[in-house]
Amino acid sequence: MKMPCELIVSEILPTARGELARQLVIRHDLTQAKVAKMFGVTSAAVSQYIKGLRGGNSYIENSIYRVMFFNKIVSSADMMIEGANFADVLCDICCFVKSIGMVDEIYAMQGAKEDLNKCLECPRDNFNP
Repeated sequence: MKMPCELIVSEILPTARGELARQLVIRHDLTQAKVAKMFGVTSAAVSQYIKGLRGGNSYIENSIYRVMFFNKIVSSADMMIEGANFADVLCDICCFVKSIGMVDEIYAMQGAKEDLNKCLECPRDNFNP
């Protein structure tokens, strides 16, 4: 079984990036090149996100939290338009999916019996320079 951070990286963040790319290009009229620069990927990768060739996930599509997740992506795209850093937006999405129970739900969909999400505390929250 994957650890919570691994699950988020493999199952949640690709879908978040894909939907963020769609929101920024379609709803906010940014170019694919601009979004690629914001994300630190190629324009081809952004094109694949927009076409749905990257980022789809059946766990999210079948989640009871699906609408909440996609609403969060819409507000996250708005935050990026207002100047928020891409890394900070992804961190915010990560914290959000943990807080609403989506990570626990995906574990359950994958057949986990224990609550693996409880072992996770974000190192970013506990960082003291």
